[in-house]
Amino acid sequence: MRKVIDQQLQFGQAPISKIGFNPRHRDSLTKLLRGLQYIYSTPAVRQEVWRILEELAAGRADLGNGRPGLDLWAVLVMGTLRLNLDWNYDLLLNQVNYHDLIRQMLGHGPYDFEGQYKLQTLKDNVGLLTPEALDRINQVVVQAGHAALKKNGGALMGRCDTFVVETDVHYPTDINLLWDAMRKAVELTAELAGWAGLPGWRKSKYWLREFKRLFRAAQQAKRPAAASPARKAKQEDKVRSAHAAYLAEAEELLGRVRETAALLGGSQGYNLTEVERYAGHARRQMDQVRRRVLLGESIPHNEKVFSVFEEHTEWVSKGKAGAPVELGLRVGVLEDQFGFILHHRVMRQETDDQVAVPMVEGAKERFPRLQSCSFDKGFHSPDNQTRLSDILDRVVLPRKGKLSQEARAIESEAGFVRARRQHSAVESAINALEVHGLDRCPDHGVDGFERYVALAVVARNIQKLGSILLKREARAARRRARKRLAA
Repeated sequence: MRKVIDQQLQFGQAPISKIGFNPRHRDSLTKLLRGLQYIYSTPAVRQEVWRILEELAAGRADLGNGRPGLDLWAVLVMGTLRLNLDWNYDLLLNQVNYHDLIRQMLGHGPYDFEGQYKLQTLKDNVGLLTPEALDRINQVVVQAGHAALKKNGGALMGRCDTFVVETDVHYPTDINLLWDAMRKAVELTAELAGWAGLPGWRKSKYWLREFKRLFRAAQQAKRPAAASPARKAKQEDKVRSAHAAYLAEAEELLGRVRETAALLGGSQGYNLTEVERYAGHARRQMDQVRRRVLLGESIPHNEKVFSVFEEHTEWVSKGKAGAPVELGLRVGVLEDQFGFILHHRVMRQETDDQVAVPMVEGAKERFPRLQSCSFDKGFHSPDNQTRLSDILDRVVLPRKGKLSQEARAIESEAGFVRARRQHSAVESAINALEVHGLDRCPDHGVDGFERYVALAVVARNIQKLGSILLKREARAARRRARKRLAA
């Protein structure tokens, strides 16, 4: 049984709409909570957000039966707090249990000593949010922001760019990926064998220690940068010998895993999916180590995997100073002139020029008032120029290479130049997302990655809404103070 929030006030509890904020505070927490308060206290916005949350919960459980679950409003508040303030779950747990202002926003009174949350409760419930539901909530938040600015009727001018959100992985090499895969395959198989009562896995921890010793030996066997031919040949033999011993031990361990998996496969109730997945990774890495070191081949980029845990991780080289390589996924964002992020896209095996049209189409579908959008040169292609011109009234997309006379005339036009100069403001939105938790994704799997990004976008827009409201209230407070002084 779930409900959005318990409407019955507790003894001493103030309504969420009556929580007071100091408009002079500039911290992210105050801005986020003020934005959440606006959503809660504005009936039209609240009803739309609650409807989305109820539809999300209805797809998972019966809202009217069963034990009471965490309020849906609390789930949204906790999720946005975690992302916007870049908190891990342990810090979030401390804050939702002991921070008075946050507990008021969650619907707790000052004497609600039993309403304490547990760590697993937070993880399980925040994980219920889906990227699709968060995207719909984001549209409601952006429309509420435009309404608060009294800009519901004007044209929207967008700015689009991409950046990399890193996954929580270590730097990959073929031998350390083999170690990761074999370690997990052996540990999972030993655990399953213990449950099934199969003998032969008592020394599994010792096997892994020996395997890691060989891994370190292969890791430390370096090819000399410059040496005599005899010394170089000797060192090459040492490298091949270390890798061959590492591969031989991996083959032996993998054979044990396959034998035990075959025995467990005939039993009921043993899920071997994870064992098979890690064994598959191990076989691929063994093949690549053998080809690269023993046979002297170069491994094509499209055959490489950069993490056995976060398989969606990509090797991204955008040519940035200080960050030649980033391990993660590209994310495209499109924001309007007011600083609200209208649309985002997690890019899997996509480049900037491939997402220019889908980004604009997605934003236009959600916000039909979008009339123009600016890009950088990385989004250019002749096809993009044509297709975007059919969607938007003005396309600010600089061309690559030497410009024709017609193209030079277009890019010299005053409106084009003005939009081009304003385009760099999108970097502020990207920096804000990175500072507020979207530099590295700690959640697992591509589904967790997409949810994490969508939640970061929603939290950023709610914080932007709260910032607008606090600035307005600060100006009103200054006007009242001036009137008192004048009187």
